Amino acid sequence: MNTYDLLVVGSANADLVVGVDRRPAAGETVLGSDLVTHPGGKGANQAVAAAKLGARTALLGRVGDDGHGTLLRESMESAGVDTSGVLVGGAPTGVALITVDPSGDNSIVVSPGANGRLTPDDVRAAGELFAGARVVSTLLEIPLETVAEVARSVAEGARLVLNPSPPAPLPDEVLAVCDPLIVNEHEARVVLGTDTEGEPEDWARALLALGPRSVVITLGAQGALVADASGSSRVASVKVKAVDTTGAGDAFTAALAWRLGTGESLAEAAAYAARVGAAAVTKQGAQVSYPTAEEVVAL
Repeated sequence: MNTYDLLVVGSANADLVVGVDRRPAAGETVLGSDLVTHPGGKGANQAVAAAKLGARTALLGRVGDDGHGTLLRESMESAGVDTSGVLVGGAPTGVALITVDPSGDNSIVVSPGANGRLTPDDVRAAGELFAGARVVSTLLEIPLETVAEVARSVAEGARLVLNPSPPAPLPDEVLAVCDPLIVNEHEARVVLGTDTEGEPEDWARALLALGPRSVVITLGAQGALVADASGSSRVASVKVKAVDTTGAGDAFTAALAWRLGTGESLAEAAAYAARVGAAAVTKQGAQVSYPTAEEVVAL
């Protein structure tokens, strides 16, 4: 019996957010709004997003022994995330410096901090978490060698979801387990090691040739494309007024991973995830913007 619908192995950051009229060019200084601190990090974001939807969720990650670490643990626990796998110490909590323009688009610089100290040994020591997880989701805000150990640790019959963000070339042993690999156009370009030419369907075929069992390509306002050995299909976007896109991709990934674990098809899970991601951009912040299942239905 599965203890968790979703185990997320990834980062936890404090998001330091400033609103700007426009993002600065190189060498330029612009004035912004008052600084706001939100709990964030792609791993913690996914865990909170899934838990708020009703998934039994745990996070394996690392934070510092500091105020930001306390903020993150409290945010996850209040959403219902099992934080028994959140390790403390080794470095200060990771921080993301985020500027958000009036359209809701953002620019982000991440200082990994404790996230960079999550090791393969930490993964191996978390065997009970992996044994109880129906789906495992991970990302690249933790060391790549740790991600590789995650791929080796997924229980038989469980599923690995990977969003390679920030993007980097991936080892064959990791690609071979991904089901799905979730990328945007920029991430697809880095994973492929070449420019993305042609249509998204062409990118998907090229990505599948690298070894993942399935692929999801997010296309912004154009929705998403899902693909596996049986073919590909498009998933429509949901039209909303964007206020802040911070963390919306994490909400999409978490929702998709959870719904796959319930037995939905890739296209069905992606369609649900698109609604979750759309709801998330209608509010400021990352974790504080994530919808409940009831709010997704209302949307």
